[in-house]
Amino acid sequence: MDTLGAPGAGIAIALENLFPPLPSEVILPLAGFAASTGQMNLFAALLWTTAGSVVGALALYGVGALLGRDRTVAIAGRLPLVKVSDIEKTEAWFSRHGTKAVFFGRMIPIFRSLISVPAGVERMPLPVFLGLTTLGSAIWNTVFVLAGYLLGDNWTVVTGYVTTYSKVVLGAAALAVLAFAGVRLSRRGRGRGSRRRGRQDRAGAPEATEATGTAAARETTGAGSDRRAPRS
Repeated sequence: MDTLGAPGAGIAIALENLFPPLPSEVILPLAGFAASTGQMNLFAALLWTTAGSVVGALALYGVGALLGRDRTVAIAGRLPLVKVSDIEKTEAWFSRHGTKAVFFGRMIPIFRSLISVPAGVERMPLPVFLGLTTLGSAIWNTVFVLAGYLLGDNWTVVTGYVTTYSKVVLGAAALAVLAFAGVRLSRRGRGRGSRRRGRQDRAGAPEATEATGTAAARETTGAGSDRRAPRS
């Protein structure tokens, strides 16, 4: 930002979209602080950081579009505990809620980058994707750039709040993954137990049938003997 000014902030945010570990909660308030000191224009900082967000999101949208549904399903089929039906359910969900996911996803750490990939896989209309991404990114960026601008030397206060927010989001995501894995493993265990019992039942069925047939034959023979006895 010292070297390039507002375009440098935009480049940093574009890279943050491509590499989520780069912290936007540091870049954006710092850009606002730089604007407060006169190193860059505030409006230019907002414009360039939003443009950087859109460029980064568009690159990930392209990755999803190139990957396509068939490759996504093939990759998912090789992952442990993941079924093709999971992809189909995700597609159905995205077809219903994709616009909201792209818009609000721009305001959730980590997911603000990842949401662009399924949008590309599902080939969300590009004008819709760009419009939602621009609007969501503009809101997110404006909040943090203005916070850094207004706080001045105390701009680092913002990072503490956003870091806590990020940890809560990541913790919730980790719990969701663990819950998914636990449910899937328990279902798999019950399925194996049912199949094992079914094999045991099928293995015992011939013996039971043979015993039943023998008993029936004996009863039939005995009944025939009783019918022939008076005649002799």
